Amino acid sequence: MASQGLELAAPPAPTVSAGADIQQAGEMAAPRPAVRDVAAARPQRRGRLSLLALLPAVAAAVALALHTWLPNGQKGANPTRLYPALLSGMIAFGVFVFLTQRLWRPIQPTRRTFLYAVPSNVLHWCVVNAPLPAAGVLLLCAWDLVTLKFALMPLPYFPGPDAVIQTLVDDWASAGQGQPGLFECMTHSLALLFCGYLLGAFLGVTCGVLIGWFRLARYWGMPVMKLVGPIPATALIPMSLMLFHSPMMSAVALVALAVWFPVTMLTLSGVMNVRGSYLDVARTLGARPAYLIFRVAIPAAAPSIFVGLFMGLGASFLTLVVAEGVGVQAGLGWYIDWARAYSDYSKVYAALVIMTAYFSTIMTLLFKVRDRVLVWQKGVIKW
Repeated sequence: MASQGLELAAPPAPTVSAGADIQQAGEMAAPRPAVRDVAAARPQRRGRLSLLALLPAVAAAVALALHTWLPNGQKGANPTRLYPALLSGMIAFGVFVFLTQRLWRPIQPTRRTFLYAVPSNVLHWCVVNAPLPAAGVLLLCAWDLVTLKFALMPLPYFPGPDAVIQTLVDDWASAGQGQPGLFECMTHSLALLFCGYLLGAFLGVTCGVLIGWFRLARYWGMPVMKLVGPIPATALIPMSLMLFHSPMMSAVALVALAVWFPVTMLTLSGVMNVRGSYLDVARTLGARPAYLIFRVAIPAAAPSIFVGLFMGLGASFLTLVVAEGVGVQAGLGWYIDWARAYSDYSKVYAALVIMTAYFSTIMTLLFKVRDRVLVWQKGVIKW
C-alpha cells in the first residue's frame, strides 16, 4: 500500500516541469518586442535610403542655381545653354529615380531578361550609390565656380565645364580643318589599345609560363627580363619607328611591350609558387606534363596573372597616349597633341573626359572577367 501511495503521489511532478516549460516559453517570448522594434524600424530605414536617392537631383539643382545666378568672371568666355540643359536633365532623371526607386532590383541578365535587366541594374546602382553621382555633380559645380564664375584659373588653360561639354558635341563628328573628330579618334585609340594589349598579354602569359615552368627557359629568359623589362616602352619610340614602317604597327608594338613585362613577371611568379602538393597529387593520379601545366599550374597562378593584366592595362594607357603623339594621324593622344599646339584647351579636356570614361569602362570589364574566372576564390580571398 505504501508503494501504491508513492506511485499515486508521483504524478504531481509534471506540474513543476509544466511550470518550467511555461517559464522557458515566457523567456523565449521575451525578445519578441525587440523583433517588433526592428520590424517597426525598417520603414524608417527605407525612408532614409529614399532620401539619399534624391541627393543627385539636389546637387544638380544647386549647381544649376549657382551657374544661373552668379556672374561670369572669366574674360572672353562664351557660355552656352548646353551645360544648364545637362543639369536640368540630371534633375529630372534624379527625381525619376527617386520616385521609382522601389521598382528597380538587381537582376541577373539572361537572353530573355536582358532588355529589362540592364536598365534595372543601372537604376538600382543609381539608387544604392546615390552619394557618388551627387559628389560628381558637386565636383562639376566646383569646377564651374573656380573657372567660369570666379576666374581663379584663367583662360585659355582652364576652360569651364560649359566649354568642354560644348566641345564634346561640336567635335564629335569632325574637329574642323579637315581633322578627324572625337568619335573617329576614340575608335582608333580603342583598336590600337586592344591590339597592343591582347598581343602583349598573350606573349606575357606565354613567356611567364615557359620561364616559370622550364629551368632552361628560366636560365636564358631571366637575364633578358632583367635587361629589357625595366626599360620604359616610351623610350623605345625611335627604335620602333625605324623597325616598323607603319606608325600603327609601331604604336601597337610599344603598347604590347609595355604590357608584356608586368604580365610576364607576375605569371612566372605565380607558376613558380604553385604548391608542390597540388603537383604531387596530380602526378600520383597519372597526370602528364601538359596536364600539369594547363590544368594545375596555370589555374593556380591565375590570381597572379590577373594582377599582371591589371598592371599591364595601366601601362598600356600611358604608352598609348605617348605613342599616338608620334607619327599616328588619329587617336586621342594625337588629338590632345594637336589641340595643345593650337592652345585650344577645351579640346584637350574633352579628350581627357573621353579617356576617363572608356579607360574606366575597360578596367571594369576586366574586373568582371576576373570575377567570372576566379569565382572559386569567393569566400577565400576578399577583393
